[in-house]
Amino acid sequence: MTEWSISPTCFAVLEQGGQCYIHLPVIVYKPPDSVSISFVNHTGPMFEGREYTLQCSVLDVAPVGDLTVTFYKGQTALGQQQANNNTEKKPVTEIFTLNITPRKEDDGAQFWCEAKLELGTEGPQPPPLVMSQKLSAAVLFGPQLMCPTKLQVKEGESLSCEVRGNPKPSVTWSREGQVVDLPTHSSREHAGKYTICAIGLLGQKNFTVEVEVLTGSGTTNSCNRLFLLAFLLINWL
Repeated sequence: MTEWSISPTCFAVLEQGGQCYIHLPVIVYKPPDSVSISFVNHTGPMFEGREYTLQCSVLDVAPVGDLTVTFYKGQTALGQQQANNNTEKKPVTEIFTLNITPRKEDDGAQFWCEAKLELGTEGPQPPPLVMSQKLSAAVLFGPQLMCPTKLQVKEGESLSCEVRGNPKPSVTWSREGQVVDLPTHSSREHAGKYTICAIGLLGQKNFTVEVEVLTGSGTTNSCNRLFLLAFLLINWL
């Protein structure tokens, strides 16, 4: 059917004269030819904390007044919109936009949108739905320290502290102004304050970390006390 505004009417003529009639509501619908997603005036990686605009383009859909568009990040719905034009019956192309502010957690996330024709309970079930391609996001961020500023390690363990960023920053540790290599087997002499210097695309950051090396004596003494208590309890019973 290509008559988008058809309005059929059924007439009945009475023998005594006169007539009655009823209008039959008809919705001629057309699912979108395609649905696509993109960023407005932007390509490539995004910067954390800046605002960007997602654009969902729905090509040749009718009736646009029954169209609902939903933006997604992964499986999380970010927002739902409807067309402002709710009277046009013929197929049209509609563009929807949504502003987002990416965070570092969004690095690698996939953005997409879907277009659905909500034609009511008498319409096709499930409602006609077309999804866009998935748009992978790269978010530049960092450097960021991922360990506590007071770091506790057991004696004999390696000393390490993760610094994240995209792109990955270069990291150096220094102690008392001297660059040091991190020990793979910590000892009590490695306790103290360190400065972590992280250099990335978004600049340089310095972090201060106080390292405490835990010896095994405390654990041994606790075990000995528990053993002695159990021994006395058994003899008392």
